Amino acid sequence: MRAIFGALVIAAAAMPAVAQEIVSEYTDLVPDRHCSTFAMADDGEGDWASMVCAGYRGYPVIIHYGDLRESIFYGFPPDGDLAPAWESFGGFNSTGDRVEWRIERDGGRETPFATIHRWFVEDGAADGSKVEVLVVEKVGQIQGREGCAIAYVVASGNADANAKARRIADTQARDFACGDQPVIDAGSVPVPEFTRSEN
Repeated sequence: MRAIFGALVIAAAAMPAVAQEIVSEYTDLVPDRHCSTFAMADDGEGDWASMVCAGYRGYPVIIHYGDLRESIFYGFPPDGDLAPAWESFGGFNSTGDRVEWRIERDGGRETPFATIHRWFVEDGAADGSKVEVLVVEKVGQIQGREGCAIAYVVASGNADANAKARRIADTQARDFACGDQPVIDAGSVPVPEFTRSEN
């Protein structure tokens, strides 16, 4: 029996370890196609709506829209609180129709831990041009349920912005404490004013 057990131990030790890896997957986010509205303004109540959308393999995306601005939560929000905080820019803004998910794969398990999403923010320019910002977000998990913006990487006038956003996501998203100061990475164009207010 000891010989058999020893052989099993040796065989297990000889098996190659499955290394963790971090990969990107992409999902489309077009509200008319991928979202359901669960709350919206009645007549005379202004212009606002809240939607739940399909994200990555069961991880939802929740969009809150109001006054030509968006606030988005990626993943599972706190129990009973679909809008734990309003995070957006001061200027009118909108988001791109594709979300990049940073995913840790460990054998048969995978955990989407961060998203990178391109925002378009009006900055008051006379020609109507917009500043593009890659917002890096911590994804709310089934256990923990904490998600928020961890970094703002200006894509306009900032070389290698995508690589910078991925590097920040991979090194900081999992341990980031929501409410702390997000990372700012701007090139020749300053990051637009952003806000976070607890609901």
